[in-house]
Amino acid sequence: MSGPDRTTVPALPDRTGVVIVGAGPTGLALAAHLASAGVGFLLLDRRPEGAGTSRAGVVHARTLEALEPVGAAAPLVERGLRLTRFGIRRGRHRLATVAFDGLPTPHPYALLLPQYETEAVLLDRVRALGGSGAVRRPYTVTGVGQEPGGAVVTVDGPRGTETVRAAYAVGADGMRSTVREAAGIGYRGGRYAQSFALADVRMEWPPGREEVSMLLGPDGPIVVAPLPGDVFRVVAAVREAPGEPDAAFVQRVLDERAGGQGRVGEVLWSSRFHVHHRIADRYRAGRILLAGDAAHVHSPAGGQGMNIGIQDACALGRALADVLTRGADPGVRLDAYERERRPAAERVISFTDRLTRAATARSLPVRAGRDVTLRLLGLVPAWRTRLAAELAGLRS
Repeated sequence: MSGPDRTTVPALPDRTGVVIVGAGPTGLALAAHLASAGVGFLLLDRRPEGAGTSRAGVVHARTLEALEPVGAAAPLVERGLRLTRFGIRRGRHRLATVAFDGLPTPHPYALLLPQYETEAVLLDRVRALGGSGAVRRPYTVTGVGQEPGGAVVTVDGPRGTETVRAAYAVGADGMRSTVREAAGIGYRGGRYAQSFALADVRMEWPPGREEVSMLLGPDGPIVVAPLPGDVFRVVAAVREAPGEPDAAFVQRVLDERAGGQGRVGEVLWSSRFHVHHRIADRYRAGRILLAGDAAHVHSPAGGQGMNIGIQDACALGRALADVLTRGADPGVRLDAYERERRPAAERVISFTDRLTRAATARSLPVRAGRDVTLRLLGLVPAWRTRLAAELAGLRS
């Protein structure tokens, strides 16, 4: 099957305010903020269409607060499943319960919904705010450079090679960011030894759909989270997961770690991934900026990844709007973006690393001590509130 006739595909603009590379949740959230401020932009993605898989499955309170100014919070809440409890268990035995419903936020819950739904809502908001024609697929960025007064982005797309000049270029293009590499920004860190199996399944789950559960066991943790539509998300740290975990694999992991709870029926989607913990040396190199996984990656513990990326995008959108529409000093305003967001990423990396190492401990004495500590801390209201705020992104 042949590709599109290049003569029928509109050319990219020669110039725009901001070129955003990567149309995942981070890039879409940034585009929505720029569109709402009247800043011209171009959002490019190498994929012919958005993600059709669920991947990230939770939107936390701080993220919903950050998306309210562009009108995205309400439609997300309408589509999602609101849960107020996070339970930590060892098999059938409860160690601690963390509640979100007492948090000081308009959104005192964890909002469960698949990532493709989040992306769909953000894309709808971009279009509603006037940015429909600025989202272009499939375009692969092959080069990013700088010149006096701006950035130069070279792309391969349906019309062949094209060049766009912009005041700024933003890399929201993931851990293997082309933009970050072109800017010469280092990306330090490492990788966890475990692989992770992820599956969206239909199953019988006796604990019910009222909470997200993390179950700890000698072979590692497993997280079971309800999603809309009678679906459950199952994430497990394992020595080596298959490329596409099937029902038998998920059932075996549940049998080993959930105390005999759970009967898997249908696997709707599954994947395997390895987890890195890395952070960019800088978030800005002149006219080039980074956000989301291009700037930081970390363990999925606590469901922080997509959330901190969207929060980056909202902060960067405000900063770029101040510079491009209100005349703010770019050196001051854009450096402030890094000073705000890089410590936030460092905090999340540290928090999720502690959570991951505790949950994947192999030593019997360490696991026993961990479980006793969690049971005791779970009796302390201040600890429960602090952990809930940390998970919700409300601690600064």
